[in-house]
Amino acid sequence: MTKENLKFRHTDKKSYSKKIFIGSIVATFVAATPFVFYLYEYVPQSQEWETYFGTYRSIQYESANVAMWVLAMKVVPLLLSLIWFFTCRHWWYHALLVPVAMFSFQIISALNFDAQYMDEFDIVWLLPIMAIIFPSIYLIRAKMFNQINNADKTLEEMEEEFMIKPKGLWSKVKQYF
Repeated sequence: MTKENLKFRHTDKKSYSKKIFIGSIVATFVAATPFVFYLYEYVPQSQEWETYFGTYRSIQYESANVAMWVLAMKVVPLLLSLIWFFTCRHWWYHALLVPVAMFSFQIISALNFDAQYMDEFDIVWLLPIMAIIFPSIYLIRAKMFNQINNADKTLEEMEEEFMIKPKGLWSKVKQYF
């Protein structure tokens, strides 16, 4: 073997090890989400909660435990949706931005102390996001099927062609901003 081949094999093995390590962290986090959700059980039932970061005073919910339960019901699905978005390899992964936006709005309304009717008008805020994402997905799908009909490519080959492959998590985040 030449030095170039050895260097390539070493880099490939290092890259594979890094992917395995990151995948293991993501899988562990996903498997631990029930434990993350039930952390609210350790929050006291009182209206005030003393923490290392300061005092939390529950105004709307009248119990810090209930407030953290509501927040956990919004944060855990948001985190799982974000993991799915950043790890999805299909051409339609932009559709995952809709539930990400929905859970984000729900967290904002859960933290808003003046909100009396939570989760009722979030669809109004999601309409502009859906107005961008749905036509984009439809156009990508139409372009794929047009090329499938005009060429001898399979759907998997078309997905591969339309797939955007950033090198890392940060480059994938930067691609949207």
